Amino acid sequence: EDKTHLNVVVIGHVDSGKSTTTGHLIYQCGGIAKRTIEKFEK
Repeated sequence: EDKTHLNVVVIGHVDSGKSTTTGHLIYQCGGIAKRTIEKFEK
């Protein structure tokens, strides 16, 4: 499956959740395999 590439810039204060929000967005868009998530949940 061919995926479209997208460059995103996230700006905000320290400890405002930028990494968490970005990671959640990537996961919801299918950019992170479910197996990878399961590995980190252990």
